[in-house]
Amino acid sequence: MIALLQRVSRAGVAVEGELIGKIGHGLLVLAGFEREDRVERLDRFLERILNYRVFADPQGRMNLSLRDTGGGLLLVPQFTLAADTNSGNRPSFTPAAPPAVGQQLFEALLQRAEAAWPAVQCGRFGADMQVELVNDGPVTFWIQLN
Repeated sequence: MIALLQRVSRAGVAVEGELIGKIGHGLLVLAGFEREDRVERLDRFLERILNYRVFADPQGRMNLSLRDTGGGLLLVPQFTLAADTNSGNRPSFTPAAPPAVGQQLFEALLQRAEAAWPAVQCGRFGADMQVELVNDGPVTFWIQLN
């Protein structure tokens, strides 16, 4: 399971020109799944996302999490995060979960996130999405849960 966390001032995702999700201050999380990923690990994955300390405390240190700050969470599925880019000039998607499995994992992650956090928005699995964001910092972290 891979999450690319981006601390944002605002972010949104559109499909075919229609805005389907947007947040103000918070986290834009691009989520990708690999072949060996299982639904049983999603709770831990979500806890890492919600508790990862990427927001500044009063002293300016990154000591606060989304749970501490109360911001929005925009989850966007992105299978390309699981690409193998180690050789050649074209990525291989062999490590990525098959589409049906990736969709199942993303939907299960979304359900857990909605149950755990009041301000969740999302992209659409398998859609051609346009994602806009204002990266705050910029602050971006890669989290991989094996």
